[in-house]
Amino acid sequence: MTNNHLPKLIVILGPTASGKTKLAVELARVFNGEIVSADSRQVYKGMDIGTGKDLDEYDNVPYHLIDICEPTEQFSLAQYQKFAYQAIDDIIKRGKIPFLVGGTGLYLQAVIEGYDLSEIKPNEKLRKKLEKKSLEKLQHLIKKNKIELNKSDFNNKRRLIRILEKIECLKLLPARLVAKRAGRQGKTKNLKFTTKNLSKYNCLLLGLKFPNKELDERIDKRLIDRIENQGMIEEVKKLLTQGVTWQRLDDFGLEYRYIAKHLKGELTFEEMLKQLSIASHQFAKRQMTWFKRDQRIKWLKNPRTANKLTYTFLR
Repeated sequence: MTNNHLPKLIVILGPTASGKTKLAVELARVFNGEIVSADSRQVYKGMDIGTGKDLDEYDNVPYHLIDICEPTEQFSLAQYQKFAYQAIDDIIKRGKIPFLVGGTGLYLQAVIEGYDLSEIKPNEKLRKKLEKKSLEKLQHLIKKNKIELNKSDFNNKRRLIRILEKIECLKLLPARLVAKRAGRQGKTKNLKFTTKNLSKYNCLLLGLKFPNKELDERIDKRLIDRIENQGMIEEVKKLLTQGVTWQRLDDFGLEYRYIAKHLKGELTFEEMLKQLSIASHQFAKRQMTWFKRDQRIKWLKNPRTANKLTYTFLR
């Protein structure tokens, strides 16, 4: 079954420093659109530089799901999906075009695939089995299922067990994958997950990427600019005065983690820059690994082709 009858959603994705915001703003201006952020850290207030909000780039283009909660608060995938649905549906209702933009794979997939994040009953049999496993083994299972988690969740055994329960119940798998597995196993009637497409939208997925060397150069250039010119270190200091803990900064990763280590005296300035650069390159590679699984993504060799693809899709 196709989803051509569903409301249209344009998705702009790619690794860090690939220019997603700039392209999305350009397209939104042309096609009377509004932007919905799909970034797990841009939801937090006061985390502007390290998350690359680039709010000045939006100009008069409306945006959503940026600065909606305090950095001391927890914000879940289910909350994100709920707010994203609300924002996208409101944009469509007003006759405008929604652009879902970001690099957090799980946030994007939750909206694109229509993940069922409703609460399910614990699987006691599976839970007892998982509780016997070490944290390292559970982490391996999470990685095997290509689930993105922040550091605090990744190191929380109880949280990992609950996530694996949901995976086992097929609550977090794309509908088309469930259907494929059901066809192989001949157990369609026994599945707790229906084989119909749960997506709320007909999506056009546009991806931005660069050769590895060029992307690494873009990441390092942006990193130096953030620290030397934009005031990234001062941003972290300000978060500390607002009650954000050292552990919380570590959980946020990348700039926040390594600058915090520098402020605590664990890393010199040069060591911080080097380790942060390496971590940022690794992060970009993980993002691309996630995105490459989706064959629907139209990778743009030239961002200018996005205009034509968007026009054709909307027409």
